Amino acid sequence: MEEYENRQVVAKVILQKGTCVAGHKVGHEFVISDVCPEHMCAWAFYTLFPFAQVLICGGSFPWETDPDKATVACPDPANPVVFELIRKR
Repeated sequence: MEEYENRQVVAKVILQKGTCVAGHKVGHEFVISDVCPEHMCAWAFYTLFPFAQVLICGGSFPWETDPDKATVACPDPANPVVFELIRKR
């Protein structure tokens, strides 16, 4: 597990349509850890968390062109916020 300790995943808002009740806007960034970052929508956090853990543990997603990234949308289909997860080494 030590090899993963220095890895970090940053969630960056890359698209926001409609009205986000949490106030997320394009450009907002959050560091994802085992607790919801301050000022981040908990619904979005719980959606992003499993994807972030895969990146932290060295995994990747076959549908992504960059193994250090994942694109994930919040669960509100009427007002979607799309995040890009970026693994920092």
